[in-house]
Amino acid sequence: MTEADAGRFAIYPSLRGRAVLVTGGASGIGARIVAAFVAQGARVAFLDRDELAGREVAAETGAAFGLCDLRDIAAMQAAIAGLAAGTGPFGVLVNNAARDDRHDWREVSADYWDERFATNLRHMFFAIQSVAPGMIAAGGGSIVNIGSNSWWEAVGGLPAYATAKSAVHGLTRSMARELGRHRIRVNTVVPGWIMTERQKALWVTPESLDAHLRRQCLPDPIAPDFVARMVLFLGSDDAAMCTANNYMVEAGSI
Repeated sequence: MTEADAGRFAIYPSLRGRAVLVTGGASGIGARIVAAFVAQGARVAFLDRDELAGREVAAETGAAFGLCDLRDIAAMQAAIAGLAAGTGPFGVLVNNAARDDRHDWREVSADYWDERFATNLRHMFFAIQSVAPGMIAAGGGSIVNIGSNSWWEAVGGLPAYATAKSAVHGLTRSMARELGRHRIRVNTVVPGWIMTERQKALWVTPESLDAHLRRQCLPDPIAPDFVARMVLFLGSDDAAMCTANNYMVEAGSI
């Protein structure tokens, strides 16, 4: 978002001073979510395994950075506790971290399948388990899980990723029921094909982008900031009655 854009988009007073945790915040969608919450005046912390990129985002935004590999649940839990000691209990958790590496279904081993689930799903539950007690004590909170439109569109070339991402919706629905009585909201944001630097470097070609845009109802590529804006809304008190649902940011992709 440019300086000229700043006056065009919503400011949520309820986010000012709120402690926010973002997983996978060092690049792509996650980095834009970190920056968006910082711009709202929130006290933001994020986790990532990329030390160099994490330190760059921390320096640019002022957010607190915790270095850890989210596949190591004990390390993640320790990092969350350490960050919370500085920010206070988290009122918003954004489970963003994931990797959509392509793979041939014929070559997938049991170990690779398990690693993909550890990368794309398992840490989400344990991050919720780590922050929910603080939200309960505070009287409420918001958890936003980042899903993917890949399985809705029946995209090929990444079956382990798509399966893990489809399970995010089950996690969201079940935890919304578990935590709702504590006024903790749990939702899924579902991005389409978002034009991050990683996507552009690895998979976007003029031909693939043209084909994808023809499947969208809206004709424009989707920037990461549009996902961040939906996450801001769900983290704010404006979304106080929104839970257990999917919020699509995919330009009507079919």
